[in-house]
Amino acid sequence: MNVRPRLLAVSLVVALVVVVGFVVVRATSDDSPELDARLEDSQDRDIPTDGSAFEIRPNGNVEGDPLPLATISDRDGQDVSTAELLGGDPLVINFWFSSCPPCAAELPEFAESHEEFGDQVRFLGVNTIDSVPVMERFASERGVTYEQFRDDLAEFTDGIRAVNFPITIFVTSDGTIVEQTGVIDADGLREEITNLLAQEELV
Repeated sequence: MNVRPRLLAVSLVVALVVVVGFVVVRATSDDSPELDARLEDSQDRDIPTDGSAFEIRPNGNVEGDPLPLATISDRDGQDVSTAELLGGDPLVINFWFSSCPPCAAELPEFAESHEEFGDQVRFLGVNTIDSVPVMERFASERGVTYEQFRDDLAEFTDGIRAVNFPITIFVTSDGTIVEQTGVIDADGLREEITNLLAQEELV
């Protein structure tokens, strides 16, 4: 039996299959859109030079907006509408919780500002996480004596488009939010409250 002609025939068949396969693949590739595998050069993009590319905006801008309607609860678990907070003194409303280190750090500053401006401005704390006992004990240990509320369903927090904490909003007696801040110290509070009182005179 002569094996060589049979091996030659098999080799020719294999070669033919490879050639046909290559032609099919090449034809398919030619019909497809060309892929651009180039990496983007960072120099191709315009980067703002005013620092806005690196500015962190943790919360939505609510300045000029009305105080959102929401239901919060007092220390006794009674529902309170945010609409009920309006009509008296202008408001300083601080959103916080005990496991937030910046929140904890600024509470003594709020206690100090409350001592200074408490007869002109109503201070409120709104807690989104802690139980009432934890909330009250934690605030009291840092000298806070003003009212604390719970936002169990995060209605109020969502209403001011909160992302990061702490947040403080400054609200005129007619319900206009004139400023929203993140972390703030006593000097910053004094400046914002002075501005709030000036805005209140225009109401």
